[in-house]
Amino acid sequence: MSIASAGVLAADDKLNELNMSPGVTAIGQDIFDLHMLILWICVIIGLLVFGVMFYSIYYHRKSRGVTPATFHESTKVEIAWTVIPFFILIGMAVPATSTLLEIYDTDDAELDILITGYQWKWKYEYLGETGENVTFFSNLRTPQSEIYNSADKGENYLLEVDEPVVIPVNTKVRFLITANDVIHSWWVPELAVKRDAVPGFINETWTLATKEGIYRGQCAELCGKDHGFMPIVVNVVSQEEYEEWLGAKQSEAAEIKELMAQNFTLDQLMERGKGVYERSCLACHGANGEGGLGTAIAGSAVATGELGGHLEIGINGVPGSAMQAFGGQMNDVDMAAVITYQRNAFGNNMGDMVQPIDVFNHKKG
Repeated sequence: MSIASAGVLAADDKLNELNMSPGVTAIGQDIFDLHMLILWICVIIGLLVFGVMFYSIYYHRKSRGVTPATFHESTKVEIAWTVIPFFILIGMAVPATSTLLEIYDTDDAELDILITGYQWKWKYEYLGETGENVTFFSNLRTPQSEIYNSADKGENYLLEVDEPVVIPVNTKVRFLITANDVIHSWWVPELAVKRDAVPGFINETWTLATKEGIYRGQCAELCGKDHGFMPIVVNVVSQEEYEEWLGAKQSEAAEIKELMAQNFTLDQLMERGKGVYERSCLACHGANGEGGLGTAIAGSAVATGELGGHLEIGINGVPGSAMQAFGGQMNDVDMAAVITYQRNAFGNNMGDMVQPIDVFNHKKG
């Protein structure tokens, strides 16, 4: 890269700190161009209006002995300031309408992804693909040490996840966006995507990225106390890399289906459950089950009490509290493992084992 090119890129980066970014999509560029067109029209109107005003104030001031005009109305002036703004508005409405229609045109999408907002994470489900369905949750990966200032903040503080969305480059992707609990908003600026996730409704939007890379966003709707902890990461990759990733995910889904029919040893359940606990439970219940935002697991009446009650809370949550219903967020294998882990870790030592079939039967009632 030449020094001149590097300078231009650096200048663009500085400009984007103060202005919209066109991102990596054609529709994003259209939105940016529309934004700049309307901005310059407003700037020109402002310069003309304030120019005439300051000119009039300066050259018609009393100290120059100017005699004020005595007219009260002018039909020509009134027609002019009605007709001219009318044509200005028409000139602004034509490109704005064209861009708006393009934003809402989700036809001919090559890939559909259902996005569901939860407090406080995102669920992604790839629709219409051959083979096993691909479904996963995407959680904040920023460590608690950074959040509570016991370690230095990373480069992508609060903008990193354990499971990013993966889409192929130069492919039109339709996003079907909804929510499980409260209103969220799925926003990735560089992909020109921002749409509310409303419980009971499905909103549509789309993107077509023309450049490979990692693009980050956030929930843009105030959705509760951890609103700032549900980032979005989208990896735009080549078609070959996407197909490889999808194949691996489908194999993983098929493996989970096979595991559902198996019985596990206590050691196997504890090992898997520890990973599930650290991923989904630790933030609220503490690294050692001591509690925090949530109640303690160590020695709790739930973890040392009747197994059915423990399953009920894990699957269906506790209404009116921060304890979510994880029955729809975890597969039955992970649910069985984490319940087993909670009942035998942190000094609870209940000796209980929960198998995936037990979770399945509990859900069925």
